[in-house]
Amino acid sequence: MSGLLKLDTEGYKALMKRYIETRDEQSLYDIEQASKLFIKNNILPDEIVNMHIQSLQDLYPNLSEDIQYSMSFLLEAMIAYGIAHQEYQQLREKQSELKSEISVAASMQETLLETKKPTIEGLDIGVISVPAHQMNGDYHHFVKGRDGSLGIAIADVIGKGIPAALCMSMIKYAMDSYPEDAMTPKAILANMNRVVERNVDPSMFITMFYAQYLPSDHTLRYASAGHEPGFYYNSSQDTFEELTTKGLVLGVTPDTTYPQYELKIESNDMVILLTDGVTECRDGERFIERQEVLDVIKRYAHLPVQKIVDQTFKYFERLQDFELRDDFTLLILRREV
Repeated sequence: MSGLLKLDTEGYKALMKRYIETRDEQSLYDIEQASKLFIKNNILPDEIVNMHIQSLQDLYPNLSEDIQYSMSFLLEAMIAYGIAHQEYQQLREKQSELKSEISVAASMQETLLETKKPTIEGLDIGVISVPAHQMNGDYHHFVKGRDGSLGIAIADVIGKGIPAALCMSMIKYAMDSYPEDAMTPKAILANMNRVVERNVDPSMFITMFYAQYLPSDHTLRYASAGHEPGFYYNSSQDTFEELTTKGLVLGVTPDTTYPQYELKIESNDMVILLTDGVTECRDGERFIERQEVLDVIKRYAHLPVQKIVDQTFKYFERLQDFELRDDFTLLILRREV
C-alpha cells in the first residue's frame, strides 16, 4: 500500500496529507484498502476517528474551536456506535449459532418422526405434512398390523416451535412402545392420555385422532382426543359428512375415556384426516370455511390420492402467499375395490 504503510496515526496522517494536497485517486484507493485492514484487525470506528482528529490537529494546529468541538462530537458518536455495533455483531453470531442448532434439531426430528406410507391392497393412501417453520408440531404415523389392519395416528400440539416439536418426538416414542396392531383406537388414546398427563407441561395440549382400518370387512374404527374432525366422502351419494367425534384433548385428566366409532367404507369412498393448519388457512385476513377445503379436494378427486393431497396443499400454499401460518397435515384414504 503506497500511502498507508502502518495502521497508526502517522501512516493515516501521511495519507490524509497527500490527498488534501493532490486529491488524487490513488489516495482514495489506499484509504479504501486501509479500511479493509481496519476491519480485519478489529479497529473500531472511534479509533479511526481519533486518528483523524490527531492527524488534523498535527496538520492544522490553528483549527478553529468550532471544528475541534465538532470532531469531539463525532468521536463521541462513533464510540456509542462502536459499542452498539459490537453488541449487534455478537447478537448476530448467537442467532447464527441458534439457527444452525435448530436446523440440526429439525433434521433429527424429521428422522425421528419419519413414518413410511404402507401398501394396503385395495386402499389408496395420500399424505402430506409441512411445518410452518423449521420444527413440526404436527405428527402422523402408520402402523401395519400382522392381521392386515392399518393403524393411523394424526396429532397436533397446541403450540409452536421447539417445545411443540419435543412433545411430538415424545408422542412418537410412546406410540412405538404399544402393540398398536392389537389395540383399539379408544385404548390407544387412553394410554396416550396417561403418558401426556404425566410428562407434558399443563400449559401445552395435544390433540390426536387414531383410526384403525380393517381391510377384511372394510371397516374404519376411530376415536378422537379433541382433534380437528375429519370427513367422510360417500362416493355413491357424492357427499361429504363430518366424522362424529367426542373426547377431551390428551393430558387433562389421567382417567379420561374415549368413545369409539365405526364406519363402513364402500368402493371409492374417502376418509379425510387433517390438522387445524388446513382448516384455519387464511385468505388475507379472512379465515377460510371448512367447505372450501372439501371443494378443493373434490376438484382433484379424479386423481390418485397422493396427488389430491399434493394439489390441495399447493392450492392453500398459494392462497397464503407461500407463507404458512401453521403446520399443514392432510391425510386421505380411498377404498379402491
